[in-house]
Amino acid sequence: MPKKLSVREVTTEEKQKIERLAKSRTEPARLVQRAKVIQAMLEDPSLPSGQAGRLVGYQSEAAGWRIVKHFNTQGLAGLEDEPRSGRPRTHPESVRSALVSLATQKPEGIGYPFKLWTLERLQTAFKEREGLHLSDSTIWEWLAEEGLEWKRQESWFHEAEKHDPQFVEKRGA
Repeated sequence: MPKKLSVREVTTEEKQKIERLAKSRTEPARLVQRAKVIQAMLEDPSLPSGQAGRLVGYQSEAAGWRIVKHFNTQGLAGLEDEPRSGRPRTHPESVRSALVSLATQKPEGIGYPFKLWTLERLQTAFKEREGLHLSDSTIWEWLAEEGLEWKRQESWFHEAEKHDPQFVEKRGA
């Protein structure tokens, strides 16, 4: 079992931030729960870290001890989630760059018979050029991360007569 661990001295600014985090309804739940462990120990200095962890919902006493240890060494940053490894990237950065480069060019300028990219056109052109099929969601995600947005064409503009029988008269000369 871990040794008894107490919370280090905290500044008034840290204490206020911990109280704000512990009461927050918008911050990530894990961050709020960790802040509640620290707050419980600040309110009752005789409370062991393991028991404070159990009070806020952790199953093991080691969790409370770990939270206090991280807070004592790293401060408020110790309450944040640690980076996780996650799944490795499927495509190298060069593929992403090639897609963004293609999407930022005008299709007419590179030999295609249309003026605007659609998702299907971009997907097909990329497969022709790079020999690699990218899913719709991958294309959407990569372009969004680069700050590129699709422009929607308004259907009423192209078929105006269908939506407004008096369109030609209203339009004027």
